[in-house]
Amino acid sequence: MSQQSALKFYTIIHRWQQTRYYFFVTLVFLFLTLTAFCQQPPPLQLANIYSNHINPKNYWVSEKLDGVRAYWNGKNLISRQGHRINAPLWFVENFPQEPLDGELWIGHNQFERVSGIIRQQNPNDAEWKKIRFMVFDMPQNPHIFTQRLEMMKKLIAAIHSEYLQVIPQYKVESPQELMQQLHTVLKAGGEGLMLHRETSHYQAVRNNDLLKLKAFVDAEAVVIAHIPGKGKYKNMLGALLVENSDKVRFKIGSGFSDAQRKNPPQIGSIITYKYFGKTKNNIPRFAGFVRIRYDLSTPPPQKEEE
Repeated sequence: MSQQSALKFYTIIHRWQQTRYYFFVTLVFLFLTLTAFCQQPPPLQLANIYSNHINPKNYWVSEKLDGVRAYWNGKNLISRQGHRINAPLWFVENFPQEPLDGELWIGHNQFERVSGIIRQQNPNDAEWKKIRFMVFDMPQNPHIFTQRLEMMKKLIAAIHSEYLQVIPQYKVESPQELMQQLHTVLKAGGEGLMLHRETSHYQAVRNNDLLKLKAFVDAEAVVIAHIPGKGKYKNMLGALLVENSDKVRFKIGSGFSDAQRKNPPQIGSIITYKYFGKTKNNIPRFAGFVRIRYDLSTPPPQKEEE
């Protein structure tokens, strides 16, 4: 082969390799773009906190379930962050094409259990059979809530799925009756109450059309740092330094089990904390750790079942 022919051959090979490289980069870019698009958070309605000046007679009341929020888009269950929840096909096989907003729930004080079950890459049928999708709204239905409630009942009653239920809704006549209902729910191990304004339309915003009422206030914060413990907590976590949505940084030193102090929430993860009012500097009073929000954080790698 002459030197000129060899040069032409190597030029062709080099251009072919470049073409393969750019084609591969383009495919990766398209894949990442499509993945990001598919993981857009669903348009969910968010709740404000109930206050005494609000008349509860204008609302439907239901128990606030301690489960994992989920959005049924007609094909898949989607988390608040936009991740597809890997539910077994038999769990959702009779679900309607109508989008639904609700909570994946087992029972009182079972949040961690539900969260663990739905994060498994290989769904455990026996565990999923304990979960119910408790529906409280129809996001794309244009009617007011009172009408949507009746439509939900009829829709789900006609489906006959034991894994799909409407959360019971009822009316109260006064703030005193509302507080009595709260006491009853808390005594039974519940978390609190939710209030839906009867004349409201579903809007993917946070406003007074949807309210939550609890014995304490809770919120989410990002873990910024681990503060070492002292005394009996030596060589363990003493407190978390966190930052909330108001960009306020503060420490949380209570609410942890010994196991959690030995293996604390990762830096960068999102946690739920409870508190009782705020100081004049907008710092939550008596903040205590409640749980890691795996449904809002990047989930940890799952160990393959042996």
